[in-house]
Amino acid sequence: MKKRNLAAIFLGVTAAAGVGESVFFYRRAMKRSKKTKIKRTMKMAGMDWSKYEDFVAERKAHLLEQPREDVYVMSEDGLTLHANYFPQGEEKKVVVCFHGYSSESMKEYLAISDYYLRNGYSLLLVDERAHGESDGEYIGFGCLDRQDALCWLDWLIRHCGEDVEILMHGTSMGGSTVLMASGLELPPQVKGIISDCGFTSAKEILTHVMHTIYHLPAFPAIPITNIINKLRGGYGIDECNAAREVRKATVPILMIHGDADTFVPLAMCEEIYENIASPKQKLIVEGAGHIESYYKDTEGYEQALDEFIESLGN
Repeated sequence: MKKRNLAAIFLGVTAAAGVGESVFFYRRAMKRSKKTKIKRTMKMAGMDWSKYEDFVAERKAHLLEQPREDVYVMSEDGLTLHANYFPQGEEKKVVVCFHGYSSESMKEYLAISDYYLRNGYSLLLVDERAHGESDGEYIGFGCLDRQDALCWLDWLIRHCGEDVEILMHGTSMGGSTVLMASGLELPPQVKGIISDCGFTSAKEILTHVMHTIYHLPAFPAIPITNIINKLRGGYGIDECNAAREVRKATVPILMIHGDADTFVPLAMCEEIYENIASPKQKLIVEGAGHIESYYKDTEGYEQALDEFIESLGN
C-alpha cells in the first residue's frame, strides 16, 4: 500500500513538474518579447554581430536620410499594427519586409535596405504582431502574421495604386511568414517572395530549440504549449507549416539560407524548397549562420536578388 502511495506521489510530482516546465516554456517562447528576449535569442542563434557594426551603422545612416512615414493598419482580430514606410520616386515598386522572432522592422533591414533603395524600391518595414510598435501579446510565428500580411498588401495597393509591383521579403520568422502567405490567395500585384532562413512551423522550430538549446525532450512541453496557445494565442503551433503551404504557391520564390545556421537548420530550407509548386530559386551561403547570409556574402546575395527579380520581368 505504501509503495503504491509513493508511486502515486512520484507520478503526481513528476506530472506537476512537467506542467510547470511547459507553462514556463510557453511564457518564454510565445508571449510578447521583453527587452531581454532579443539578447537571449541572439545568444541561442550563436551569432556575434559586433563584427558587422560599422557596416550596419553606415547603411542605417543612409536609410534614415530617406523620407519616412509611420503607417498603421488593423488586423482581422482587432490589433493595431505598425510599419515604417520609406517611399521612393513614384512608389510603383515596393518591398514589404517581415523581421524575425523577438526583433523589429528597423533592426533587421538596416543593411539590405541599401540594395532596395539603389534599385528604386520603396520599403514597407513591418513590425509583426507582438513586436516593435505593433499591438499583441502572443507571437504569431508566421501563422497569424500571414493574415496580417494581407492587410499590409491591401494598404499598399490602396496607397500606391493598382499598378504597383510588390516583393515580399522575410527573415527567420518573417521568412516563414512570407512562405506561409504564399499558400493564400495573394493579389496579382505580388510578383515575388524572398525567404531568408525561414522555418517550417512553430511546432518544429520549438521542438528543435527544446532539443538543441534547452537539452530537454519535446514532451510534454510542446503538446501543452499547443493546447495553451490554441486557447490564448488563437492557433495551433502546427496549424501552419511552410513546407505544406508552398505546395499551393503560385508566386515565384527565392529561398536563402546559411549552411552554418544552427538555430534554423538547413534541412528545413531544403524540405520547403522541395515542396514549392511555383517557379523557385535557391541560394545557400557557405559558412553563414542565422540571418548572416547577407553579411557573409553581400555580393552573392545581391546577385541572387538581381537574378530573381530579373526572372520576374520587373
